Amino acid sequence: MLKGFKDFIARGNAVDLAVGLVIGVAFGAFIKSIVDNLINPLIAMIFGQPDLSGVMAFTINNAHFSFGAILGAFITFIATAAALYFVVVVPLNAVAARRSKDELALDEASSPTEIELLTEIRDSLRK
Repeated sequence: MLKGFKDFIARGNAVDLAVGLVIGVAFGAFIKSIVDNLINPLIAMIFGQPDLSGVMAFTINNAHFSFGAILGAFITFIATAAALYFVVVVPLNAVAARRSKDELALDEASSPTEIELLTEIRDSLRK
């Protein structure tokens, strides 16, 4: 059982996943800092509140509701998703497309054409 776990860890997928998770958490903290310290104050300035948690907030029977806090979380989510898409996904897709184009060209260059295959078959049948 321990050997299987060791093989799983050493395979590389788990290490890649761990590295991706750590980078994702750090990237999320960076985006959250931009949203909390730049975007949210600008939006809160428009509504006249010190931060978004006070925007459209009300209390009913000691239950506090804040649509501004939800808006802030939504802005953080959208900013994180957009940054990840444009900084990670788009470049990786471009690299993958280039790599597949190169592999396709390599396969076409190394494989014989139809005429060459037919010529080989003809020559084999003659023998």
